[in-house]
Order: sequence, then structure tokens, then C-alpha cells
Amino acid sequence: MLKSIIRAADLSPDDTVIEVGPGLGILTLELAKRAQNVIAVELDTRLAELLRQRLHSFPNLKIVEADILKVGPSDLLEGKTQYKVVANLPYYITSPVLHHFILASPRPTLMVVMLQKEVAEAIVARAGKMGLLAIALHIYSKPKIVTYVPAKSFYPRPKVDSAIVRFDMLPEPAIKADIDRFMTIVRAGFDSPRKQLRNSLAHGLEIKPAEAADLLHKAGIDPQRRAETLSLEEWSRLYDVVSNAGVRLPC
Repeated sequence: MLKSIIRAADLSPDDTVIEVGPGLGILTLELAKRAQNVIAVELDTRLAELLRQRLHSFPNLKIVEADILKVGPSDLLEGKTQYKVVANLPYYITSPVLHHFILASPRPTLMVVMLQKEVAEAIVARAGKMGLLAIALHIYSKPKIVTYVPAKSFYPRPKVDSAIVRFDMLPEPAIKADIDRFMTIVRAGFDSPRKQLRNSLAHGLEIKPAEAADLLHKAGIDPQRRAETLSLEEWSRLYDVVSNAGVRLPC
């Protein structure tokens, strides 16, 4: 697992790495051996102190005791703008952490993280199974699964398998749009994900189903489809149609 993460991260002696949730420091040690600077952000006071004791011989390692969701990369980087995120993410904060970094300023150039298998597969999915998180991540990156990690690789053994995912960050967003407005429309489409898109979109945008169906037709999308079946390109077309129609988006 460690070798796979390190290989996927393409680390060089010039790299700055932010690690989230270093825990006992098994991955942290390997990062500190290879990168110029490693910033390990740990919420647990006891673990942070343990890391300082265990890895005190690495002057290029900084242990930051903080909630990663409450500190931005600019608070950690001390003026630098280029960095990578490499982490075995705590599964219960996977989605918030990924959103935190893709919307951050500056954004990382690369992320390599270990996630729950089902979450990883949902993130890399193309049209047919693209949820809200996948759409947001595909706007800013090209995610791919590097390898799967079976539960037996850990002790104590968890109940789920995992996967290592590499996110190659795009220099510019994959769509030309006001991203906040775009995601508002996408969230409206997922308002009732089990319903047909015309009904879900109508409810989410607070318009009549017939009006929603008309917008979808103009975007070349069958109103009977469901939100998860749309590609990023189709959402982009729908965004253009909704914007040109002057639909007032809900707050």
C-alpha cells in the first residue's frame, strides 16, 4: 500500500506535501524521506505529540495540530503555491476534505488519497453513475484508481475494502461556467435523485415540471432520465440553457 501511494505521488526532492490525518506516521515517514517539506495535519493532540517524538529527526517535517477543514492551504504553506496532497483519509470526512482542497486557493497540483472502495468507484465514474461529488471533482481534476487495497491489508481489519485514487488537477476548470451557479443547477437536478430529471429539476429550481422539461429538451436531454446518468458535458449544456432562459436560481 505504501509503495503504491508513493509511486502514484511522483514525489521529488523539491515537493511540498500536505498530509491529512497522519495517525501513527507510517506514511508520514516515507513522505519525509522523499519530499522537501511535509506538513502533517493531525486533529488528535495525543497523536500529534507522538508524531513529534517519533519523527523528530526530520527537520523537513512540520506537525500541525488542527482540523484540516478549518485551515486553508495558504495558512499552512507559508508563501508557497505549489504542493501535493497525499493522505490515507479518515473515511468519515472524505467528501468534505476533497471539496476543501479542490475549492482551495491555491489548489494542489496533485492529490493521491486512499478512500473507501465504493466511494472511489463513484468518484471515477463517468456518465451513468456520476453523483454530486464525482461531478465536482471532474470539473477540477482527472481522477483514476491506482489500485485496490483489500481490508486484510490493515490491522485491525476494517469492514470495507479501499482504493488508492490519484487526482491530476486541471490547470483550468473543465467547463466554462460560473461554478457556483453551475453546481446550484446540478444540486437541483439531484434534489430527488430517484425521480425523473424533469421532476427533480423542477423541485430543485422551484419551477413547474413542464418548464423543467422544456429546458431539458432545449439542452438535448431526455426529461425522463435521472440525474446520475448525465455527463459533465450534458450538465454544461443544461447550465447554458438555464442561464439563457433567465431562470432565477434558489438561494
